Amino acid sequence: MKTMIAIALLVTAGAAFAQATPVGLWKTIDDDTKQEKSLVRISESGGVLAGKIEKLLDPARQDARCDKCSDARKDQPVQGMVIVEGVKKNADEPYWDGGTILDPNNGKTYKVRLTPKDGGKTLEVRGFIGFLYRNQTWQRVE
Repeated sequence: MKTMIAIALLVTAGAAFAQATPVGLWKTIDDDTKQEKSLVRISESGGVLAGKIEKLLDPARQDARCDKCSDARKDQPVQGMVIVEGVKKNADEPYWDGGTILDPNNGKTYKVRLTPKDGGKTLEVRGFIGFLYRNQTWQRVE
């Protein structure tokens, strides 16, 4: 009986730990309006995370383009665009960092830190330049 309980606890802990990662599908929320903005899928390849806008949730923005971007993404469709790049797990901390995030609304790229919260149900996304930063809380969809 004790063995069964221990196994159940390990399986539960393993499932919870598996969700405490930025990998997955996230609903972004607009800072100002608090409206749902988009779905961003964060994937991992070789220990490096990237995030792509899978869907824009505002029907009026379906054809939005990154007209303010200054890199190769200039005038490209926002839907399908990679906005998070080069993020890696910080070995000593409970977050992933070292990469960048693009704000397609203003075309600016920021350093980024991704911190799973609430057992992986939410993701604190911090974009920053120097000591100035802005946080968003994204909600896990899957």
